[in-house]
Amino acid sequence: MHQPPLVGWLLVLLCAGTGVYCLLRAHRGPAAQRGAARGEGLMALGMAVMGLPASAVPPPAWSPWLFTAAFGAAGVWALTHRHLHHAVGAWAMVYMALAMAVPAGGMRHDGPMGAMTHAAPGGVPLLTGLLLAYYTVYVLAAGLRLVPASGAVAGAPVVDGPVVATAAGPAGVLRACRLTMGIAMLAMLLAL
Repeated sequence: MHQPPLVGWLLVLLCAGTGVYCLLRAHRGPAAQRGAARGEGLMALGMAVMGLPASAVPPPAWSPWLFTAAFGAAGVWALTHRHLHHAVGAWAMVYMALAMAVPAGGMRHDGPMGAMTHAAPGGVPLLTGLLLAYYTVYVLAAGLRLVPASGAVAGAPVVDGPVVATAAGPAGVLRACRLTMGIAMLAMLLAL
């Protein structure tokens, strides 16, 4: 991606940690949550790889076309399994990979003796804006779901889909992982 190196490394750490947790959760969690946890774990690890600063990896190592193929396949899988949010995330990653591959301004002359250089990547402003709006709403809603209801007793059971867990239990951590991935997606879109 094209963000400052410190932001890139923070994204890598955040997404890799989330991905590892989700994949571990997929092996230990209830059967109803295993598929979603696997999908989130793989998406988070893919986001970690895509978040690597450009200076950390030589250009031929991670081609934007590789990201496009991998996240495109993940998007198709998510659609066929009716995971709409995962599909939006995968297609957003495809969009960002394509924006990395195709410069926003095409070619320009600016270097010594009018050398041709690529303009900085950018993407389609309307699509970027829609994705930013989607993930902003998602992050705010996910954050609100983490806040205990007023009058709730600390440690009291909270219903999380088919699973009942305490607010600080595994379901709460899984919601925090989803929030983390949403924040990371916002950061990646802002760097676009």
